[in-house]
Amino acid sequence: MTAASRKPVSCLWCGRELASAEIGRRRRYCRQSCRQRAYEQRNAVKGTSIPTDAVVLTADAASALTDRIFEVRCAAEDIASAVAEDADRSVLTALADRLVALARDAERFR
Repeated sequence: MTAASRKPVSCLWCGRELASAEIGRRRRYCRQSCRQRAYEQRNAVKGTSIPTDAVVLTADAASALTDRIFEVRCAAEDIASAVAEDADRSVLTALADRLVALARDAERFR
């Protein structure tokens, strides 16, 4: 399989899209700092009952993620309302662009 035919891969720590490598092993992290944070996370849960692939969030981070998901739902409802009201294409385009931006923001939870 060539690098061009591979689907985009995201950093396992922060979720940013990784540049495809032409040769060698596929990258798992976008930066050394993300690799280091992942290492620290794996070592922090070693010897506990917490699974190594668990994501531990503070209450504030969990609340912020919930807020971002709510914004995505509201933006989707705005699009549905605009379609039902036969809104202009430019309005729909603007609403769709906003939805995509909110969804991208919600994907990054770290």
